[in-house]
Amino acid sequence: MPGLWRICVFLGVLATAAPAQPIAFNQNIRPILSDHCFTCHGPDAANRQANLRLDLPNGARGLETEILRRVASPNDAERMPPPGSGKPRLVSTEIELLRRWIAQGMPWQPFWSFIPLERPAVPLTKNASWPQNPIDSFILARLERESLRPSPEADKAILIRRVSLDLTGLPPTPAEVSAFIADKSPGAYEAVIDRLLSSPRYGERMAYRWMEAARYDDSNGYQTDGARDMWRWRDWVIDAFNRNMPYNRFTIEQLAGTCRSVAKT
Repeated sequence: MPGLWRICVFLGVLATAAPAQPIAFNQNIRPILSDHCFTCHGPDAANRQANLRLDLPNGARGLETEILRRVASPNDAERMPPPGSGKPRLVSTEIELLRRWIAQGMPWQPFWSFIPLERPAVPLTKNASWPQNPIDSFILARLERESLRPSPEADKAILIRRVSLDLTGLPPTPAEVSAFIADKSPGAYEAVIDRLLSSPRYGERMAYRWMEAARYDDSNGYQTDGARDMWRWRDWVIDAFNRNMPYNRFTIEQLAGTCRSVAKT
């Protein structure tokens, strides 16, 4: 099973893995507090209730029992978040995560972007022959924990379709599929990857998510839906991906462009 597809699977495994080890605050607890609690018990002083902040490391110290009681209470007058707040009630799995987190001493983590990256230990697997790289070992370890086996390797027609859609957002042409199937060399798949990474469509595909996060649009979307002349930034982002610009340079140049725009206005 080629490497790129396995990376996608590996990221999906990490995102959906049920916590079996100590509770990770950023992965398991912060989303619960953010979704249900921070509106009334977070950093916004104007809307804060009961002078309680759950966005700080020690904000809930001494209130552990009360927090569990209130989030699980069947009484609408006591339950948190309140029924009229517009926030959904915690489900049983979320309450259990909070209970386990509290039982483990409420370990806290700063926001994920402030935590230095660490290389995790590669897990051991019962089937030592299937993994071809460390990512495979993480995938297989999870499969074995769930008493599952890896799926058979995809055939070449499916494989080139998957990777083409992933890297360019476009399906492969019939000629590209035929050429890949006919190529019996050991590096055939890697050659397809190199070709797709060299395509201008690659930058367009990668830039899409970045621009979506930045709320890019060609018009303002309100009332008269007037035009917004931002296409130069759009093309610059696409070009940055196609040139494989380092992320630090990518960030610096965008900040510089923003400061220049603000200065002009």
